[in-house]
Formats: sequence, structure tokens, C-alpha cells
Amino acid sequence: MARVTLPSNYRPSEDEPFMNPKQREYFRQKLTRWREELLKESSETLQHLQEVSMQEADMTDRASLETDHSIELRTRDRERKLISKIDAALRRLEDGSYGYCEETAEPIGVKRLDARPIATLSLEAQERHERMERTHRDE
Repeated sequence: MARVTLPSNYRPSEDEPFMNPKQREYFRQKLTRWREELLKESSETLQHLQEVSMQEADMTDRASLETDHSIELRTRDRERKLISKIDAALRRLEDGSYGYCEETAEPIGVKRLDARPIATLSLEAQERHERMERTHRDE
């Protein structure tokens, strides 16, 4: 896929053809920046955990440190899963399926994708999915 140069103030619009080259490049850049930011934070956390564990902590601080480590590791695990979703979205951009609902094959919508670039369902399909989850959870 040939890369398109975007104007610095470009924002996707509902007025242009859906998933045209500019929109695809906009979302590719947005996803790539988000992924790089998460990887940088993950690397910083790893470094922080290594530095802190090298310090001698007394018994009262140790429990607090272990709780902090546990929270940081859970956060990193969520971010690892998020990176996997970002990678999947980047693959969909490459294969041309990005921006289309997995259930209905209808366009997801530029505003929704801008707010949640890893979305795989249209707003209507997502709401239907959540209603089904609530219904089954309440049973």
C-alpha cells in the first residue's frame, strides 16, 4: 500500500469517501503512534521495577511495593492485550477490512474509529453485543 502524505491539520470527515487513502493513512499513523507510546511505557515500567527491586526495603515498605508491582504488572498486561488489538487493526488496514463492522460489514463510522481506532463493530452492533452480554449475565 503506497503511503499518502497528510496535511498536518487533516482530520477524517464523513463528507469524504469512506476509507479513502488519506483516511487509511491517518488511522495507520494514529495506531502506530499509540502502539509506540504503549511500548515506551512498558519499557519504562520494566526499568522501574528492576530499579525498585534492587533497593533494600524494610518489612513495612515491602507489602506496599508488592502491591504497587502487582498493579503495574496488571496494567502492563492490559496494555499488552491492547497492543495485540492495535496490531490486528494495522493488519486490517493492510488487507482492506479496517473500518468495517465484523458482524454487518457496514462502515463503522469515522467518528467512532477516531475515538476508538481498534473498534471492530459498528456502534449498533456493539450496543447489541453489550445488551446480549447483560441479558446472559443477569440470567
